[in-house]
Amino acid sequence: MPSSFDVIIIGGGPAGYVCAIRAAQLGLNTAVVERDKLGGVCVNVGCIPSKALLHSAYVANLVSHDAKTFGVNVSGVTLDFGAAIKHSRQVADQNSKGVDFLMKKHKVTVIRGQAKLLAGRKVQVGSDTYTATKAVVIATGTRVKGLPQAGLEINQTTVISSDEALFLDRAPKSLAIVGAGAVGCEFADIFNGFGTQVTLVEVLPRILPMEDAESSTTVTRSFRKRKIDVLAGVKVKSAKVLKDGVTLELDENGQSKQVTVEKVLMAAGRALNTEGLGLESAGVQLDPRGFIKVDPQLRTTAEGVYAIGDIAGPPMLAHKGSREGVVVAETIADQRPHPIRYDNIPSVTYCHPEVASIGLTEDQCKEKKLDHVVGKFPLTANGRARATLETDGFVKIIRDRKYGEILGAHIVASHASEMIHELGVARENEYTVEEVELAVHAHPTLSEAVAEAALDSLGRVLHV
Repeated sequence: MPSSFDVIIIGGGPAGYVCAIRAAQLGLNTAVVERDKLGGVCVNVGCIPSKALLHSAYVANLVSHDAKTFGVNVSGVTLDFGAAIKHSRQVADQNSKGVDFLMKKHKVTVIRGQAKLLAGRKVQVGSDTYTATKAVVIATGTRVKGLPQAGLEINQTTVISSDEALFLDRAPKSLAIVGAGAVGCEFADIFNGFGTQVTLVEVLPRILPMEDAESSTTVTRSFRKRKIDVLAGVKVKSAKVLKDGVTLELDENGQSKQVTVEKVLMAAGRALNTEGLGLESAGVQLDPRGFIKVDPQLRTTAEGVYAIGDIAGPPMLAHKGSREGVVVAETIADQRPHPIRYDNIPSVTYCHPEVASIGLTEDQCKEKKLDHVVGKFPLTANGRARATLETDGFVKIIRDRKYGEILGAHIVASHASEMIHELGVARENEYTVEEVELAVHAHPTLSEAVAEAALDSLGRVLHV
């Protein structure tokens, strides 16, 4: 193996491996250092396997509750969480092998082991030292963390993280999920679908606290309809962890409440993977939040060293990291990449119904005192949603009153993750709501609701 490369990337997750592919496409001799499986958290213990499980939960709910309405009579239904897990692992392994194939296809050298950054664009892996003639890119991502101040250290048996949840051979009878952001809500959906009594605990006043308030309300209503116990504005005071279960002491508006469950799943934030990287000795500084300090071109405080993905700051999303990887590779190759619009990166939660958003929430528009108009269309008025019994949700578009600029968009729907990109393209190209509506939307589709929401913001909605 050579000891010198044009670019060395530390971390083979969605940010790192995409950066490597783009760098190789641009003719740079590229290496990726990875201590575990290629694909990182997203491919192996995050985005990909969890989406496989979410689809399993969707099928379980469809067969158990709605199949008869669709003319399909099913009897003797049994749920096999172990089989669902097996399928999710097969999908994850296939994707990880796919990344390995892509590295070989683009002639990217993969170095296995723990990397340590040295001064002068050098990287140590074990007893070997490698030199990057052009740049080193840090893409080490994040890991799960517990809540030690409340006595909830992850023990991988009764107190688990999303990592352990993706390897269970059976669904627990009862489960408390601490943290109701995207990860917490997705696992609430998964385990509820397989018969677990789920309690979802969020310290902030509502679940999905980063989303528009109406989106949170709609998902809360949908979850409670499915018998998920949603506790928002509730703090975990302490925990008694035993071999066969956990008792949580909760504070709900000053009132104490106890919840005893078989397992607790910690979904309250992630820790940054900065330890042991040698950042200080290499001259790489952290910002006050603990992220690696970067400038608008994602350069760190050390010459020739870049940082991308979660480690470089929010939003902590795989697709944001991938785009940063492309931009950094092109920058290193002396190109002039299009700047990333961080206010136009979509956020998606893949529970049922899904939640997708882009731009500002309605509350943020009010806080900024923007002169705005809200257009909204309910899925109860959408023919495709009625046909599939998926009428929970809406499309909301927030526009500037004077010029029609799209300030933000929020979708709660069965396929919100696929619908949001139309509005992302519109915002990236500075289309107005009038221009979105001018595009003819096929009938019947859920995407018609996007056009109707645009019309509603103009006072011209047709179907409500």
